Amino acid sequence: MIKRIDHVAVVVENMDDATAFWQDALGLKISHTENIADQESVIAFLPVGGSEVELVEPTTETSGIARYLDKRGPGIHHVCFEVDNLQATLDRLDAQGIELINREPTTGAGGTRVAFVHPRSANGVLVELYERGIATE
Repeated sequence: MIKRIDHVAVVVENMDDATAFWQDALGLKISHTENIADQESVIAFLPVGGSEVELVEPTTETSGIARYLDKRGPGIHHVCFEVDNLQATLDRLDAQGIELINREPTTGAGGTRVAFVHPRSANGVLVELYERGIATE
């Protein structure tokens, strides 16, 4: 079951330039940043209400985020929903014929379990599913 929107991810070309807008212009404050080595990106979270804006900058020119940036430019990358039970949600979506990028959870920010739904099954939107409080080893 979907509980809430956890965050909206925005791909940026340069984290310093991006935070000038999000922090200085809008007044949001970065709660934490993290280098996600296996995704070749650095992320910054800016809490707002009960959700967050996640800024994502590629750290290599060959990462998936870099390819996305080259193809589509900066902007909204995905919407992340918090779910009650990630594996049960993935199993239910798979049984419904929904195209999943990850049939099994992977490690996301903070070591938590995440999985993605392919945009072809979500009206062109990359959807991340996230289970709060469940970390991988």
